[in-house]
Amino acid sequence: MVLDPATHAFFLDVDGTLIDIAERPEAVVVPAGLPETLMALAEGANGALALVSGRSLASLDALFGADRFAAAGVHGAEIRLSAGGPSDRALALHEDLRHALRETAAEFEGVFAEDKEYAVAIHYRAHPEVAPVLKRALTEVVGQISGIEIMPGHCVFEVRRKGIDKGAAVERFMAAPAFAGRRPVFIGDDVTDEAGFRAVNRAGGIAVAVGAPRDGAHTILPDPRAVRALITHLAAEPRQRRR
Repeated sequence: MVLDPATHAFFLDVDGTLIDIAERPEAVVVPAGLPETLMALAEGANGALALVSGRSLASLDALFGADRFAAAGVHGAEIRLSAGGPSDRALALHEDLRHALRETAAEFEGVFAEDKEYAVAIHYRAHPEVAPVLKRALTEVVGQISGIEIMPGHCVFEVRRKGIDKGAAVERFMAAPAFAGRRPVFIGDDVTDEAGFRAVNRAGGIAVAVGAPRDGAHTILPDPRAVRALITHLAAEPRQRRR
């Protein structure tokens, strides 16, 4: 796998890809120097680097620095096509639905709802055995509401609007000036990243799974540490990369 910041565009998932997953989203740790390394790679790629995450833009900015990167939050419900640029936002989920989902999560020990306005993530990492009954309960809440889907992930169910996914976010980025004409690379670890994989594959790009094989991935990196090592290598000056 040969990647070149001069010719490639980089789309990077966050939790489980750039940083290690924690018990709760607010408990993650960003390794020292990672934001600066990402900035160096973004500079080497002339701005063709975006964080593409289930987290909100506000959460990404809190972790990596406000407006430092192009980014897609909540799987593309929020999108900022360039560092420091304006952001677009999709229609939020109705408050009644979000309230019902929060109440349903509270019925299960060790399960909690992360309300991201444009989606609600129901986390059950502390009790993975509840997945089947939790999925049934969430399905009852969602019912026949048009345009809403439940997306599974790593010990999480995400309730969101259909048509909002990381693949659609990648396609929007690839039409933006900094990304257009480059070969896209998507690195991600979860089922929600497979939409991003499909998008880069359609564009003749490269899909990299983290931790385990994923549909559409061309290769696998073992863990976030390996992803960070790759980012560090790519962010180095060309002369250093040849060593």
